[in-house]
Formats: sequence, C-alpha cells, structure tokens
Amino acid sequence: MNTDLALVIGCLLAVLSVPSILSALTDRRAPRASALTVLIAGGLILYALRANPGGYSFAELPNVFVSVAADFLP
Repeated sequence: MNTDLALVIGCLLAVLSVPSILSALTDRRAPRASALTVLIAGGLILYALRANPGGYSFAELPNVFVSVAADFLP
C-alpha cells in the first residue's frame, strides 16, 4: 500500500469516526465500533509516517490529498 494512500485513508477514517463517537456518547452507549475505527485509523497514519522516508509535514498534507484523489480520477 502506498504511504500516501494509507495516510489519506487513515485521516478520513479518523474524521468520519467522530460523529459515531459523539452519537454513542450522547446515547450513553459504549463507542466500541468507533473505538475500533479510531485504532485502525491511527495504525494507518502511524504506518504512513514511519514508512515514508522523508516523513510528512502539515504543509504537505493538502498536496498528498490531491495527489491521491488524482490517482483515482480518470
């Protein structure tokens, strides 16, 4: 798996799990599925950060998202 793709998927999973966590907490349920999703997202982000030789900076993140989107669009 490309490290850029792992970083983008991890970031998207982390962002999409926030509403699920908030919903579970407001309904006074345990956020089990949300916690698992956050762990998977964190693992993907850590993999991307460790596997990329130069690492990532915050200034690079928009370019990484655009390059991954450009790979999937025809």
